[in-house]
Amino acid sequence: MAELVGALDQGTTSTRFMVFDRTGSVVSHDQLEHRQIFPKPGWVEHDPQEITERMWQVVEGALAKASLTASDLAAVGITNQRETAVVWDRTTGEPVANAIVWQDTRTDELCRRLAADSGPDRFRAKTGLPLATYFAGPKARWLLDEQPELRRRAEAGDLMFGTIDSWVVYQLTGRAVHVTDVTNASRTMLMNLETLDWDSELCAEIGIPRSMLPSIVASSGVVGEGTGPLADVPIAGILGDQQAALFGQTCFAPGDAKNTYGTGCFMLLNTGTELVHSRNGLLTTVAYRIGDQDPVYALEGSIAIAGALVQWLRDNLGIIEASSDVEALARSVDDNGDVYFVPAFSGLFAPHWRADARGVVAGLTRFATKGHIARAALEATAFQTREVLQAMNADSGVDLNELKVDGGMVENELLMQFQADLLGVPVVRPTVAETTALGAAYAAGLATGVWRTLDDLAANWGEDRRWIPTMPEDERIRLSTRWSQAVQRTLDWNT
Repeated sequence: MAELVGALDQGTTSTRFMVFDRTGSVVSHDQLEHRQIFPKPGWVEHDPQEITERMWQVVEGALAKASLTASDLAAVGITNQRETAVVWDRTTGEPVANAIVWQDTRTDELCRRLAADSGPDRFRAKTGLPLATYFAGPKARWLLDEQPELRRRAEAGDLMFGTIDSWVVYQLTGRAVHVTDVTNASRTMLMNLETLDWDSELCAEIGIPRSMLPSIVASSGVVGEGTGPLADVPIAGILGDQQAALFGQTCFAPGDAKNTYGTGCFMLLNTGTELVHSRNGLLTTVAYRIGDQDPVYALEGSIAIAGALVQWLRDNLGIIEASSDVEALARSVDDNGDVYFVPAFSGLFAPHWRADARGVVAGLTRFATKGHIARAALEATAFQTREVLQAMNADSGVDLNELKVDGGMVENELLMQFQADLLGVPVVRPTVAETTALGAAYAAGLATGVWRTLDDLAANWGEDRRWIPTMPEDERIRLSTRWSQAVQRTLDWNT
């Protein structure tokens, strides 16, 4: 039996394919970026056809690098940017528009209308989510409202809708399978968290014909077979990227938590089989479901802009040539010079949920340099994470002893030390930092017998680096207070 497992990680800025062995070690990988399309301020789109092209390119690239073929893979798992919405033609398989990305804010007015007199928590009891531009269902509704012909075709059953996992599986299986897993379905505002099925009342209220929707499946289980360079390989795992990182970090016990530092920043706390509704601005979401077992839930704090801010320094301001240059530039100064950067480019996500907020750099004087800007940009991710952790502690009643971290930004040691200092708990990086792809591989391998139990996966986890907090408490409070002052300056801008 083949013991290698592939993972297709379709992220916000790139697509990659990784191959893992039974120890969870990387055998091969390939990665390509795709375009970020900005038609208007606040709008963010991707070309689904370009994503499909990148998908096949990285699959072929990773297999070729290790001289592998489809027969060497026991299974393939999928992980993906979550709330990004794709609508396509049921007959031709062609997208009817660009994908609307999770960062996109065009549904702000629609969400306000849907909230009506009930407010943004109108659907929270069923969905665990506030009405916000973040989620996928209203994005699809916006497309149908903007183009009456699309509404007509949708009502006639001629259109299909899904988050990016649905699009990827549809392509991998030769347009034969239209599914989504429970983690991605829980980000649409259309699934009932208790029944794990599409809710007819939610679909009617948000305005999405149920005929458009994919079938909801478990996170670990065979859904179809691949085609092309993945011919006959079972597609056996689907997890939204943040749930995949939780799974890859082997956070299987209630109280286990991880934080992923990618384009955005996302902290998840495993709450077990208990649905915990947040009172402090967090999301209640499905963490994963293995086969027909009971689902596992999580509390989540979602931050829209983290690594994307470093890309903005590179692409929009040009103060660094490569994203990796930001650490050296930030280290060129001793501290932030009282400069605070609140990157509310898509409004503020958890725990504030303020779509009217916009980015602010506060505290500028003639003393400030590009080094201070770079340092403030890195520190912004840590400050936002502190806000989320405080909300998580309040909701769960559990104080974290340490925080497991992953994602591209965890290579930045200045950021990781500042994060530990600001939280006052150790920050721990695993030996395999890219746990998102690993989690998808684990889900697929569990379904096909490569790994038998969750204990087998936990045995693979290893610690690479640990950062211990050294900052005095009074300095932690002073910095956090200044950050909160800067956050207040972002509010009510886009009204």
